[in-house]
This record gives sequence, C-alpha cells and structure tokens, in this order.
Amino acid sequence: MPHLRSGARGGKELRGGEDRRQTDHVRLWHAHGLLRPSCLPRFLSHLPLRHLLRCHHSLYPTKALAPLMLKDYHKIMVDRRGLEEQYTCDDILQCMNKVIPIDIKQTIQVDKDLQIRAYYAGHVIGAAMIYAQAGEETMVYTGDYNMTPDRHLGAAQIDRLQLDLLLTESTYATTIRDSKYSREREFLKAVHTCIAAGGKVLIPTFALGRAQELCILLDDYWERMNITVPIYFSAGLTLQANMYYKMLIGWTSQKIKESYTVRNPFDFKHVCPFERSMINAPGPCILFATPGMLGGGFSLEVFKQWAPSDKNLIALPGYCIAGTVGHKLMSGKSTRVDLDDTQIDVKCQIHQLAFSPHTDSKGIMDLVEFLSPKHVILVHGEKPKMASLKQRIESELGIPCQYPANHETALIPTKKDIKIIASKTFIKNCISEINGDKRIAEGILIMEKGQNAKFVSEEEFRETVGVEGNAVNTVTFTQCLSLPNNTVSIETKDMILALEKELKKSIKFRKFEVSEDCIKLESITIRICSNNISCNFGKDEDAEEMAMHLFCSWSIRDDEMARICLSVVKNMESTV
Repeated sequence: MPHLRSGARGGKELRGGEDRRQTDHVRLWHAHGLLRPSCLPRFLSHLPLRHLLRCHHSLYPTKALAPLMLKDYHKIMVDRRGLEEQYTCDDILQCMNKVIPIDIKQTIQVDKDLQIRAYYAGHVIGAAMIYAQAGEETMVYTGDYNMTPDRHLGAAQIDRLQLDLLLTESTYATTIRDSKYSREREFLKAVHTCIAAGGKVLIPTFALGRAQELCILLDDYWERMNITVPIYFSAGLTLQANMYYKMLIGWTSQKIKESYTVRNPFDFKHVCPFERSMINAPGPCILFATPGMLGGGFSLEVFKQWAPSDKNLIALPGYCIAGTVGHKLMSGKSTRVDLDDTQIDVKCQIHQLAFSPHTDSKGIMDLVEFLSPKHVILVHGEKPKMASLKQRIESELGIPCQYPANHETALIPTKKDIKIIASKTFIKNCISEINGDKRIAEGILIMEKGQNAKFVSEEEFRETVGVEGNAVNTVTFTQCLSLPNNTVSIETKDMILALEKELKKSIKFRKFEVSEDCIKLESITIRICSNNISCNFGKDEDAEEMAMHLFCSWSIRDDEMARICLSVVKNMESTV
C-alpha cells in the first residue's frame, strides 16, 4: 500500500546551511503579504532547483506583483529596520526569471511522476488551488481561498475530483460570518459616524485585495451620498499594486469585467495619494495604510499619532496574528500599547470588520463535502480551532482528518487502483456461465512488469506459459510470512503441532502429512524456516536476532484451500 507524506522532510527547518538537495519544485500560490514571496529569493539563493513553477491560474498577476512585494520587504527590513540583508535586488531578478507561469485549469506534466493543475481560489488576485497527481496518488492543496464572492473577485472554483488527500487552510476554522451586505452596512455606518463627528479613520490593510475591495465599496458609497471627505491611499506599494489591478481586469470578478466597458472600476473618483506631511492635518479623512495587522511600517506610524484621540477610528478589516498591535486591539482589553520605549494611550474607537479574504468554517466544510477526499489535513490555523474543525469533519462527513504541527510528518495511507484488462475469451466464458445461472466466473490474473494486468481463460494461460493439458496445475504459487521474534524460542516441532491443530479447525475431513518442520495438504506445503542461508525467503541479513518464517507453496488447483490456510497462519502471527 503506497503512502502520501506531508510535512518537513526529516523534521528539519529550511535554514541557511541545511541540505536542500531533495527539493525538486517550489510553488508560490499567491503574492500578498510579505512573508510568502519574500522567502523565495532567500530559498533559491541556497538551493539549486531543477524546476521552479509558477503554479497560479493567474500568470500575470502574481508574476507582476511578486517583485513589488519582494522589493518592499527588502526596503522595510534592511533600509528602515537595519536588519541583515537576506537577499539582494539581483536575487529578486534571478528568482523571477526562473518562474514558469501557468494558466487556470492548465495541466502541466512536471516530470514523469508529477502532474499539476491550477484552480481559481478567489482570496486575492492571482491566488490558486493546486491539484497534484504523483503516480496514482492525488491531492489538492488549497493555499488561501475564499468560497464567497466579493466586489472585485469571484468565489473559488474547482472541479469535482477523486482525491486521496485534501490539504486545506483553516484560518477561520470555527467562524461563520454574517452576510456580506450586513457586514458592508456595518462598516459604512461606523466610518460615516466617525467622519461626521470630524474624526479620522485608519484602515490598516495589505496592499493587495482588501485595499481594493474596500476602496470600491467606499468610492461607490461616496458617489451615492455625495460625500466630499478625502479618502487616501498611502503612497508607494498600494498605489503600485492598484496600477496593476487596472491592467489585470481579466483576472477579477465578472461584475468588474462587465463594468470595465463603461469605466475602469479601479480608477477611483474619490481616492487620492497620501503624504507623510498630512498625518496631523486638520479635518476628517480616511486612510488606507500598509501593512495590515499594525505589525509595523506606515500604518503603525499613523496609529501612534491618531490612537490618542477619541474622535478617531481604527477599522481592522481582517485577521490579525497574535503578537501584533492589531491583535491586541481586537482583544478589546488594550487601553495602552507599549511600542519600543513608548506607551500609546488608545482612546480611539476600535472597529473589527469581517472582511478577511479567507473562507469561513462553512466554506471549508462545503469544500470538503464537495470534494469528498479520502483524507483531510488542516493547515494555516490555530490549534484549538483546528481540533474543533477536525471533529466536525470526522463526525459530520466521516472523513479522517488531522492537523500535524510544523515539522511533523503525517503519513497518509492510500489504496492503489489497478486497471485490469479482460481477454475476449475470458469475457465469452463469463457470459456463457452467467447464462447457465452460474454467478462466479473463473479465470487467471496475469501481471507482467510494464504491462496492464489481464484476466485470461485457462486455455490462454497455457499458451502464455507454454504448457499443455493439465500441466497448468503444476504452476506453483508461493508466499513467505514472518513470525514475531519471540517465536524463535519455540521448538519447530511444537510450532508445527500448534499449526496443525489450528488448520484442522478450519479444514475438516482432510488428511495432513506432518513432519518435524513441515505440514502438507494436497499440493499445499507450509514449512518453517529460520534466518539462515538455506532459505532465501527467510533470509534477513539486517535482523539483529534470529527470525522465523513460514514458507507456503501451492498449485492453482488448491488455490481456494490455500487461501484458508494462509488466513489461519496470519491469525496465528497475531496470537503467538
């Protein structure tokens, strides 16, 4: 039985100096946030990959946007924070030159053993789910995805596939969201109330995805309500990303594509660039600033200035990782935030929005039920919530599920389906026997290396092996079964007598021929042999102790009885 393995090979981290020679392919699912694409140049600078695949349905979105994210990460970590340079600008260029893009639903034969296909994942522009087939085993890795359409992207789409394994993200493993319209109403009400009172609204967000989604929402609302309060994009990465959105209309939602014939929806009428000198300018405004979660950068700089005023509002549009300022604010307990040697009094309003591009618990369950894989592995989530989702998947859908920790290897058993061809003569015999009210057809299964397995009639088998008449009965089948090491202390004669006793319980009215190391019944022979050179089947050069084996052989005419004997012997293995 083959197995699928999931997890870091050997439980090792991918650090400088580690041996990465066993890595053949790398796939970048999407390019928002900083950590995903920023790992790539560092990884490639220490790894001679045979292939690097751009496994996105959106060839141009991710390949176009990844360099922006890489350069921005480099600028933040090296120029602003003074940290060690992990990669250079030349590394970025070399990295992207190695990227081979693929299109949505395009099937790529990576090598003789591996085939992949990308499916639309929603989430952010260019995100993809990846279907992979390695030999007979199949799996889907979702990456980040969204099962609900929003204003600028559609919902995830995937074919109904026969899968051994589904690896799915579980960011919102226990969360079920309200309707999109009620969430949008709540957000617009909070923003309108703040600016009407003369306050400023800070929306910390990543440059890709939520910034464009909320700008479309606000731009439309401003137009309908005739509001003149300025909406700002922080200059830099967000503006560059938005420029690419204007060019990549073909990768957005159907509604955006249709409206593009009249006006580019990313040409916002009420949104303009923001400069640092405007942070303390008087009057209300709305500012989109990166990064999300208030983990640093310009959004955190603005937060320090605006948080002490009770007029202002911080609107957090999605998930915030533990340890970030955004996470502390979402907990509802922070009235003071410590930043380096500075304490920030938080008097502003905090509004948590459910605008995350990740699917919720219902979406995960819907996808698992739709694909109905044989096994599920949960990743990208919080351990207690993953445990709860695992229980739901197993109890409601009856599918085995696990959530291995980082660096833990998960072993997934799979069954291999074998294609068997039936010869015309065999089929003809089957039809004649069924017409004679005989429901079991007899034939012989031939399996040759490099060829499909084949059912043939006895006559065809004689021709194949070159025997005549009843000589087919001289063909011998063999099987060797290992016994536990503790049986070595048992005398061979005693083992034979115990085996004879068990066989007689299942096979009655038959005469057994018994010797000191062997039992015979018709053509069936069961012989006990120890770990020595006289028995090639029983030889085990790596065994630390002497091993004992049962060597079984039989002819085709006694095949049914031999199967009964083997079953008895296997049961003895577990009881000895």
